[in-house]
Amino acid sequence: MQNEGYDAEEMTVDLDLDDGSHVTCAVITILTVSNQDYIVLLPLNEQGQNESGEVWFYRYFENEENPNDEPVLEYIEDDDEYEAVGEAFDEYLDSAEFDELMEDEEES
Repeated sequence: MQNEGYDAEEMTVDLDLDDGSHVTCAVITILTVSNQDYIVLLPLNEQGQNESGEVWFYRYFENEENPNDEPVLEYIEDDDEYEAVGEAFDEYLDSAEFDELMEDEEES
């Protein structure tokens, strides 16, 4: 995903960081690990690109009673929890790459 640009149709999230800075992130996916949802975000620069290849994981909560409410994101402070989300994301990437390979073969 490094150096890829994202167009306006991609889903994005705007975050205000603790240091006062503001970052727009592309939403890569939402994963469920141990009955908890997590969102995977790709921070973008002003040109809509990610040059570092870094992704961010957050706990993700939606208000089931009112789906129009803004979702809530929480930091993951537990190392084991963060590692479990990282492993789930690796599996997601492996699956996405496999699906892409299969589509390429079908087109040939």
